[in-house]
Amino acid sequence: MQHAPLSKAEIIETPILRFAGHMFEPLASGALYWRARETLLVADLHFEKMASFARRGQMLPPYDTGLTLTRLEADIRRTGAKTLLSLGDTFHRPDSSLLLTPMDRSRLDAIVESVTCIWLSGNHDPMPHAIGGECLPELEMDGLVFTHEPRKGRTGLVAGHLHPAARIAMDGRTTRKPCFVHDNRLMILPAYGCSTGNINILSSAFIGLFHMPALEVTMLGRERAYPVPVRRLVGG
Repeated sequence: MQHAPLSKAEIIETPILRFAGHMFEPLASGALYWRARETLLVADLHFEKMASFARRGQMLPPYDTGLTLTRLEADIRRTGAKTLLSLGDTFHRPDSSLLLTPMDRSRLDAIVESVTCIWLSGNHDPMPHAIGGECLPELEMDGLVFTHEPRKGRTGLVAGHLHPAARIAMDGRTTRKPCFVHDNRLMILPAYGCSTGNINILSSAFIGLFHMPALEVTMLGRERAYPVPVRRLVGG
């Protein structure tokens, strides 16, 4: 099936996500900046994922935490955020904070000292950790609920967990990238960590979560995020 290329009207240079009465700025890194609250939102950093695999005998390069920290430092610097809100699975395992190298721990400590950090629990890190900041199961603020796992039945829920990605067809080709996705009631952020995978938003994992006629998708690009028409989405 052939698809016409995206028109200029279909791609906006600097998108703003309007969700549940609030405005957010999606970044190409997968972070979401809430300017009104000077808050940077991230989900699924999965610090020390490769180190966790190494402990089980899979000798993978343990550079993912450092790369994710570099991305996080740049986003905090770029936005001037005063608060960092992590929507769960900050660490890949409950004990992963103990696996941090001295250099990575120092960098993470510097972030904790420079901004207010709120760490929500996830399925990979359900218990509070000891790296500074505040650990919470979820957070309610300005009519929004921030949590790790998405669920239906509550307007204004912002979550992570599912590592959403969009695959779109255009000009006879397809491309797949992580994405932000929402229907003005539920928003799911892409995974922020450098070692994380992703799941197509048309897959079974997302069935029943969204009101499809209201769906809005913002895909990550190399230098910016950009909205894509839902009619361009394909499975796979």
